[in-house]
Amino acid sequence: MRELPWAWGPRPTAESLTVLPRSSQDRLVTRAVVSTAAPDTLFLWICQLRRAPYSYDWIDNLGRRSPRRPDPRCRELDRGQTFMRIFTLLDVVPGRSVTLRMTSGTPTALFGAITLVYRIETLVDGRSRLVAMMAVPPIGRRAADLRRRLLVWGDLVMMRRQLRQLAALAEDSEVSGAVDEW
Repeated sequence: MRELPWAWGPRPTAESLTVLPRSSQDRLVTRAVVSTAAPDTLFLWICQLRRAPYSYDWIDNLGRRSPRRPDPRCRELDRGQTFMRIFTLLDVVPGRSVTLRMTSGTPTALFGAITLVYRIETLVDGRSRLVAMMAVPPIGRRAADLRRRLLVWGDLVMMRRQLRQLAALAEDSEVSGAVDEW
């Protein structure tokens, strides 16, 4: 509990932590879930974040339900694409990770210039770990640490839901045989 709100879920590997670009003033935030879905299936669902946020739709998707069937075209990734309406794709390692940056303007003014990496780690028992890591800078000059702490508590609620949802959808799509249709 001492690590909340900065860390939730299984620890990412040391290798994963090295892929998150961050400065000395940024605070590291990690979230993770373990899934029985194959890494490729999990990556397909990470790519769906181009379409919707997959957390609490009534809050961050204007009440519209995030799609429950994946669009394979979302795997066609290019730098500069928009994810979840407020992030821009910086880098991709196909089948493994995406690196996003908070979009300039209002999102950055509200939340800071956050860098976010979604990464898939393969576990020795055949399962996969879906990890989200954020570099959260101080937000503004006044009460910067308080604003950052409030943001991270809110993110804990939203991203916990998002990661669980993505893992469940990946597992369901493998069980239903939808993976064979891609």
